[in-house]
Amino acid sequence: MKALSLMLLMLTVPSVSTAAVETWTNVALVDTQCAPKVKDDPDSHTAKCALQCATHGFGVITHDGSFFLLDEAGNRKAIAALKATQKVDHLRATVTGEHLRDSIKVVSLSLEEPTR
Repeated sequence: MKALSLMLLMLTVPSVSTAAVETWTNVALVDTQCAPKVKDDPDSHTAKCALQCATHGFGVITHDGSFFLLDEAGNRKAIAALKATQKVDHLRATVTGEHLRDSIKVVSLSLEEPTR
């Protein structure tokens, strides 16, 4: 009976996430509203447009064309980075976080600044 109780308890306790932290470098940062429009040329998307559409959230387009949504923390980091950048377009970022299906639980996000 104790063994059965222990097995039932183990089945009802939520499992601990084993998702590993990953880093995506040089990925296009795009707001979710414009992502479908600029998927073929995300570097043409402007910082001004991204900030105007910020209420819709952000995501990244990876090198293989996948699109991953950023979580709320990632959205806040994206807005802060966009407000601080001097870049007009070619919004490339390095994002670190946990990949959860079609989204990223963001730990850090930084825009790649232009070389001088």
